[in-house]
Amino acid sequence: MTVTLGERTAETAAIYFRRAAAPAIRRTLPQKAQTLEEALADFRKSQEPGARSFGQTIWTSGQYVGDVWCYAMDPAGDPQAMVSYCVFEQTMWGRGVAAEALRLFLAEIRARFGLERVGAFTFMKNTASTRVLEKNGFRLMESFTEDGVESGYYFLDKNHTDDREEPCNEHDLL
Repeated sequence: MTVTLGERTAETAAIYFRRAAAPAIRRTLPQKAQTLEEALADFRKSQEPGARSFGQTIWTSGQYVGDVWCYAMDPAGDPQAMVSYCVFEQTMWGRGVAAEALRLFLAEIRARFGLERVGAFTFMKNTASTRVLEKNGFRLMESFTEDGVESGYYFLDKNHTDDREEPCNEHDLL
């Protein structure tokens, strides 16, 4: 199975909003936008010059299956951005799609924006998400409880890691 990234459009932003509203996703990924109009407004902001966010779509075998994005971009900051991802196509869960998409996306934001120190938040009960981050070299820096939910802050510094640079192998995608 090949994972590729593509350009986000207003159409894919609308599809993402509807698909990510699934209860199984809402339990593990908080959503900022509560309405389609808010989601489309956020998308339009990400397209403006100097935007502090950037995202791409995730594709497998010609099918749009999710999104990966970064926000709070600040090349002088530490971290320089926060990343997030969601594979909304549940038939792709557990098949390494998110891990490979994040690997590709990290290479893209490093080349495009020079971002090498990035952070990510996840619910600690979302073991699939913690595995995706760890496969990509992120390390748990802090765990905390917010609104009764245990969460973790993960950090990746591409300048100070011995993690692999090569693509995930085929076994990782199964």
